[in-house]
Amino acid sequence: MSGLSVACSAVIVLFGAVCSVFIFCEYLIYYAAILQCGWPGIDHGAPASEKSADGEPEPAVLRAMVLSDTHLLGAVGGHWFDKLRREWQMERAFQTALALLQPEVVFILGDVFDEGKWSSPKNWEDDVCRFQKMFRHPSDTELVVLVGNHDIGFHYEMDWFKLQRFEKAFNTTSTRMVTKKGVNFLLVNSVALHGDGCPICQSVEKQLYTISRDLNCSLLQNSESSVIKEYCQDAWTYPSTPPIILQHYPLYRVSDAGCTGRDAAPTEERHLLFREKYDVLSREASHRLLQWFKPRLVLSGHTHSGCQVLHDNQYPEISVPSFNWRNRNNPSFILGSFSPGGYGLSKCFLPEESTVIALYCSTGASLLLLPLVHCLWMRGLLRCLSLCPISKHKSL
Repeated sequence: MSGLSVACSAVIVLFGAVCSVFIFCEYLIYYAAILQCGWPGIDHGAPASEKSADGEPEPAVLRAMVLSDTHLLGAVGGHWFDKLRREWQMERAFQTALALLQPEVVFILGDVFDEGKWSSPKNWEDDVCRFQKMFRHPSDTELVVLVGNHDIGFHYEMDWFKLQRFEKAFNTTSTRMVTKKGVNFLLVNSVALHGDGCPICQSVEKQLYTISRDLNCSLLQNSESSVIKEYCQDAWTYPSTPPIILQHYPLYRVSDAGCTGRDAAPTEERHLLFREKYDVLSREASHRLLQWFKPRLVLSGHTHSGCQVLHDNQYPEISVPSFNWRNRNNPSFILGSFSPGGYGLSKCFLPEESTVIALYCSTGASLLLLPLVHCLWMRGLLRCLSLCPISKHKSL
């Protein structure tokens, strides 16, 4: 009876250990990672009155969380276990971040889905439902989703049907200005900046031109010039501050050769040349955006890796890494504190997939070794060998 009690106790202890590892790897590890993150103070371009002495944002500062390239797998190329594992990771990371950091607005910089470019209507609805479950959020947090090439297809694959079903699913237009607490965020459909005169491209460029005119008129609203007053008489009024551009494609750059940090592209990939209109925007489209809007910051995705670039020695761009374990071992997101006159950014890293795999593997190895250790130490080596099925077979 005592031997049976010892065995039962051992089983209970082992079961408890396995459950503890599971709970840590699937729940608590996200708290351990995100608790290390915090909102940055205003440290770029802010007047002294807007800067916080203790690093905490002032009440007028907007707290925004920015992530990119979630790539929810579809019905065609997505294996069920891949979906389960990676989508659970994103759901737990997102929900934990909302609970701990409480952002006022969340921006997702495109490629929400992996197969939006060819999804059937039924598969599209299923994918949207999964997205809404994973990225559910309280009513006081606004979720703003941008379009990416995997959502509507690359330039020659996109059409009005795909674009409009995306806009309907997320109750948005793909190119627009969003203003929060006096901060202008310009949302750009960068897939349509091909410059070849396609109908969607023409529509997006017309919207951008109109927004540019309205924004410039807002910056010149105190002008006494009669020409400017006539030009701006029917313009929409925005806060008179340069915008922050949010888009999926990065602005033109030759490669990631100048990118550094733990979330940069692998060393062997950094010197690969980017293709215009595929990996990055064209030179012409990039130049036009910078000249029309003169942004104080550009945030982009698409490359799945982090990078910081300064265009024309005055326009900073941050490439936001993928949020999905499927695309990188160490996903992350951006925390931004924004005011009309300045901003501050910090990066929050999620648990590495290799760490979780290592924990599960070490737990499995321990479970396999413990019976052997118990056998060797408690019953003796000979007794252990005599109970081995191979030894019995040989004795026959």
